[in-house]
Amino acid sequence: MPKFNRTDQEDEGELLVAKKVKEPDQYRVILLNDDYTTMDFVVEILCRIFHKSVADATQIMINVHHQGRGECGVYTLEIAESKVEQVHGVARSAGFPLKCIMEKV
Repeated sequence: MPKFNRTDQEDEGELLVAKKVKEPDQYRVILLNDDYTTMDFVVEILCRIFHKSVADATQIMINVHHQGRGECGVYTLEIAESKVEQVHGVARSAGFPLKCIMEKV
């Protein structure tokens, strides 16, 4: 049975510490302004899908209205894709052309 001396164990431990785990990429989810979707509906989407408070949702909606876009949050790829799909599905069901996109941070 091989014996490990203290130096071998320390060297192995140092190798494990030196390896870094890569954090998953992050994506910004953004609502885009249009001429048909109501401000109330945008606030509803932000509260319902992104779990924003009414005050935060209202501020984001104002950004969408005045700047043409508003950031809803930053998520991993799968969650960001899911949020975008949810927004499009709820908007279509309500008859609004609201667009939602994601951008890599």
